[in-house]
Amino acid sequence: MTRFDSPWAMTFLPDGRMLVTEMAGTLHLYDPASDTRGSIVGVPEVAHVAQGGLGDIVLHPRFAENQVVYLSFAEREGDLLGSAVARARLALDDSGTGSLDDLQVIWRQVPKKSGDGHFGYRIAFDGDGKLWISSSERKEFDPAQDMASNLGKIVRLNDDGSVPADNPFADQDEVAAQVWSLGHRNILGLAFDGDGRLWAHEMGPMGGDELNLIQRGANYGYPLVSNGDHYDGTPIPDHETRPEFNAPVITWTPVISPAGFMIYDGESFADWRGSGFIGGMSSKSLVRIQFDGDSAREAERFDMGRRIREVEQGPDGAIWLLEDGTRQGGGWLLKLTPR
Repeated sequence: MTRFDSPWAMTFLPDGRMLVTEMAGTLHLYDPASDTRGSIVGVPEVAHVAQGGLGDIVLHPRFAENQVVYLSFAEREGDLLGSAVARARLALDDSGTGSLDDLQVIWRQVPKKSGDGHFGYRIAFDGDGKLWISSSERKEFDPAQDMASNLGKIVRLNDDGSVPADNPFADQDEVAAQVWSLGHRNILGLAFDGDGRLWAHEMGPMGGDELNLIQRGANYGYPLVSNGDHYDGTPIPDHETRPEFNAPVITWTPVISPAGFMIYDGESFADWRGSGFIGGMSSKSLVRIQFDGDSAREAERFDMGRRIREVEQGPDGAIWLLEDGTRQGGGWLLKLTPR
């Protein structure tokens, strides 16, 4: 359809136009019908590094009433980096451009770290209007098990950034109170199925990419267990050695390098209603997941010949993909429709 410069995420507006983020900090308003685009000003200052920059973009569940959007980004504090989530009111004009007004940062990773990887910062809303954020462990391993840190965790908040009283660790300190689950590595996809279950995928170390069913207060074991090993060859015990940790529903070795996640409920691909779709970067693929209650399997894999960063369902039921614009990627926006 068109090309972007290192795009990371997209979301559709009710009128069929879409918001597309580029890692360097640009937020585009793109109209597929006319193939035109404009820029949205007021984006917070982002730290554009190897795996971070401007990240996810989602609409408030009541966007039609309040025009509120949420975006994630990497921010700098001295020599340290961390991800953050902000909310703002989207104000569009008649020329195809607009602004983010009244922007407020409502969540930050704690603590910030050196290094330029594993921010995570995927965002999703559930059916009750709760805000979910993936917070990866910044290649630091141990924080994923440290409840004084929100790294290596999935966070659940109210839409204003406050902590719900029914979170599993709500009676602990402010950081722990945010946490819904822990023991995660690098979570780059969150999606709710039709029954309200939350599924998340994460990149494993050397081997062992995972798809997990996310449960309240559960510990998924990283870095104490993984079905992969450290990049220096140091083995990590497999999940089966520590049954107290939640094991992944699917693991991949060789890895697919999962990024982006959508569970399809459209009409265009009727046979795929209820299937999940995961972008594969190193695998250069689109992976279809078949769910059966609390279990899941890889149903088929489509060779895309390009690194797929983001997957979304369009308002007409088409499947839309963003090609990762790094490592010689072209940054293409692709639209898939039935043959």
